[in-house]
Amino acid sequence: MKKKILHYLKEILLFLITITLFANLMSWYKSQDLTKENLPSISTKLINNIEYTLPKNEAVMVHIWATWCPTCKLEAKNIEMISTQYEVITIAVNSGTDLEIKNYLDENGLDMNVINDKNSIYAKKFNISAYPTTFIYDKSGDLVFSEVGYTSTLGLFLRMWWANL
Repeated sequence: MKKKILHYLKEILLFLITITLFANLMSWYKSQDLTKENLPSISTKLINNIEYTLPKNEAVMVHIWATWCPTCKLEAKNIEMISTQYEVITIAVNSGTDLEIKNYLDENGLDMNVINDKNSIYAKKFNISAYPTTFIYDKSGDLVFSEVGYTSTLGLFLRMWWANL
């Protein structure tokens, strides 16, 4: 019986490792087409009508997502948690009106800085082809990390910590 349990645990572990490797390879592959430019200048109104400008001389996370994206929904709490300690701007692409996005945030217990990218202007600027996509820029505005797909809270915290060094 113990031998059988160990066998199943090994199979589960092997499966998890394989899925993790596959997800990371897919993320790497999809991120090859992303913009590699420095932090763009963004100055616009958020969905709550507050005027927002990306700060200078501060590490920044730009998170591009959509309300219709299931992976984005899974990752949303991670992004919100990072936004309590670091500068994070999120961009909702093709996700409806400001009110619809506000309702989505309320329904999911989220409170983040959100730009409504109704016409995919920012998505095109960053060359986005899959959601969610996350960019992290250091204090100098240099891109230090980009990720397509789900990223854990710990992974995001470590990357933001690194960008702030």
